[in-house]
Amino acid sequence: MEETVQHVEEMLDASPVVDVHDTFAQFQQLLADLKAKIDARFATTRDPSTQMLEQYGTYPEGPGGRVSAYSGPEVDWMVHSWLGDPSRSFVNLHLTCWLGPQIKVPHLGIALLCWPGGWFYTDYIPRTDILVDGDYFDRYYAPTNDAWLEHKADPEFAWFTSRAPFIRASLSPNAYVYSFERTSRNLKVVSDVLHAQVDRWLGWVDAADEVPLDERDALRERDLATRRNIADRDPANVMGVRYFGEETTQRLVRALWGGDRELPRP
Repeated sequence: MEETVQHVEEMLDASPVVDVHDTFAQFQQLLADLKAKIDARFATTRDPSTQMLEQYGTYPEGPGGRVSAYSGPEVDWMVHSWLGDPSRSFVNLHLTCWLGPQIKVPHLGIALLCWPGGWFYTDYIPRTDILVDGDYFDRYYAPTNDAWLEHKADPEFAWFTSRAPFIRASLSPNAYVYSFERTSRNLKVVSDVLHAQVDRWLGWVDAADEVPLDERDALRERDLATRRNIADRDPANVMGVRYFGEETTQRLVRALWGGDRELPRP
């Protein structure tokens, strides 16, 4: 498959209207299974600010969604969400886990999309400048290179290049960002990649060294700035505006980075 270089709305508007509920259900189950692995490791509580977003929109009659965000002693902000109109070709799902400053393991990012073809993203989001901190690179990025190269060679997956330069800048060297046909085989590949990513990440968490107390405030603020910029600058936010208007979309974006959070940060 060739490289994909299109805005989400362009891909959607250029495609026929397709009911993608079948893939939506598979994506929901996949993220639920991955979240269960994370929940088995971390104690978290749902932030009350997202209770109002338990169900919004008019789904199943029209566009809708759900945002749940969690925090805990070791987790700054974990988001489990979906948005879209699966009866009309589009759905976007997220599972991201931003760790607290007690360790420096990369954050975990996962997103799944139908537009109406398949798309997926997963990355270990760095918490330092990996061009400066060679030890950090060697610990978390060099060992994952072979798996990344193996998937890159799969002809069923087309590398997706965002047209937004900030999004391109946000990716680590081993980010997975691919379009694909929603076949059973390809959905199984995506599932295998994501389970491997989560399992590896949880292993890093268990083996991590503690961050010195005097370095945690700076790391905490760096994490928040990164998370907010990624949420605010996501080109897919335009779909929220299309479906729900600017005010609701801004509330949803704030939920992704914790702008209205009520629970204390770790």
